[in-house]
Amino acid sequence: MRFVCISDTHGFHDRIELPDGDVLIHAGDLTSDGKQDQIFDAFAWLARQRFKRIIVTPGNHEFGFEQLPHLGAVLQSKFPNVEILVDSETTIDGLRVYGSPWQPWFNDWAFNFLPGPAGIAQAEEKWSHIPDDIAILITHGPSRGILDETLKRKHVGCEAMSARIAQLPQLRLHVFGHVHEAHGIERVGDVLHVNACICDSRYFPEQKSWVLDYVDGTFVEVTDPDRGRPRS
Repeated sequence: MRFVCISDTHGFHDRIELPDGDVLIHAGDLTSDGKQDQIFDAFAWLARQRFKRIIVTPGNHEFGFEQLPHLGAVLQSKFPNVEILVDSETTIDGLRVYGSPWQPWFNDWAFNFLPGPAGIAQAEEKWSHIPDDIAILITHGPSRGILDETLKRKHVGCEAMSARIAQLPQLRLHVFGHVHEAHGIERVGDVLHVNACICDSRYFPEQKSWVLDYVDGTFVEVTDPDRGRPRS
């Protein structure tokens, strides 16, 4: 089973050429500022992609999801082949998948935890809802210390998420974005962490998608150099 992982396309989806696969995962920030027309345009693009499963969680730019509680249901009705995970789950061939858009405070964008101790408590409560037997975790933001370093060399990932991940014995894949300049892939123990940001730190869609195969209970990177590079 082949997975294609992307995030932080920020409205540049029409400039992205995706490789073939079975499952497409988008870890949020589909738009520039989360207006309804931008969200619908991004979902129309997702719905046209030729994957057996398409799974998305919003990001901090998707204000429309926060401000319009009914929007998810409208999108699900209009684009039934695109699954939306907002603190919710699905399954893929028996693998339990959980998705959430939340991340630590960042300039009062959408799906931000509160600043300070209140936000830490909020994060701990939010991540406690991740099922213990989850195999794939999709969040917009990273955990602390893994592919979360900014250009100012500051780690901005969520400490509470790191603690929760350590409690998930069946977790094998964590897909996220948010920190554009930390685009990359890193294995820590049994878990493959994937920062799938397509846009770089200048918001240019110049970073590649990640292609993974699920083989014998683990995720491995497909090293085809032509996979999913943006169109010139």
